[in-house]
Amino acid sequence: MRQFNVLGLPVHIQDSYSAWLAQRLQNKQGAHVVTLNAEMTMQARQNFDLASVVKQADLVVPDGSGIVLYLRSQGEDINRCPGIELAEQIVAIAAEKRWSIYLLGGAPNVVDTVVDSWRQKWATITIAGMHHGYFDADLEQQICEQLQTLQPDLLLVGLGVPRQELWIQKYRHLCPNSVWIGVGGSFDIWSGKKTRAPKWFANNNLEWLYRLYQEPWRWRRMLSLPHFVWCVTKESLLQKAQK
Repeated sequence: MRQFNVLGLPVHIQDSYSAWLAQRLQNKQGAHVVTLNAEMTMQARQNFDLASVVKQADLVVPDGSGIVLYLRSQGEDINRCPGIELAEQIVAIAAEKRWSIYLLGGAPNVVDTVVDSWRQKWATITIAGMHHGYFDADLEQQICEQLQTLQPDLLLVGLGVPRQELWIQKYRHLCPNSVWIGVGGSFDIWSGKKTRAPKWFANNNLEWLYRLYQEPWRWRRMLSLPHFVWCVTKESLLQKAQK
């Protein structure tokens, strides 16, 4: 597995991320998967705990188009790996292999809808458990006890960035042989509550614009995108000047 650097954070390049994760699951080798985009990268520059988690992750995939475009500008021939698609691939493999899955996150009833949909799609899927993302300290303790008892093979955690990354780091020791993936708002899409950007937006690196259309309240977060472009451009110019 090759590793590259984007503003101090690692990005791993694999021919097949899903095959690598399937091998980890098969061998009971735990893993923490981070799906890195420009917004998370800029958050990590301000949040040192988040940066530390990303640096310690077993697999950091190039989820955002900004990450991919930057690495291509550095001469790396890579393709984007959307986190939601990677998670879907792993769920499909887990269903076939009958590996157990735990879902954590989303609004009440959203994960229930996702599970119902997946059970219709994959008759052999094994759902170890699930819980929405609105929990207090007491419920969190119950979730932790449940995870420790169930020891699911695959955990999908959709609590948003940076909460999900920090949560996984804090509690990963409860299921050390499990693969943990932070899936952000994927539960909303899988449940049908929201839709993914049309292919035209994705092919033209404009998924952020479609997301802003769906969630206009995110406009402040979107300011991280031009900031990311400025930072990587400045870094590239400095690197060229030093050569």
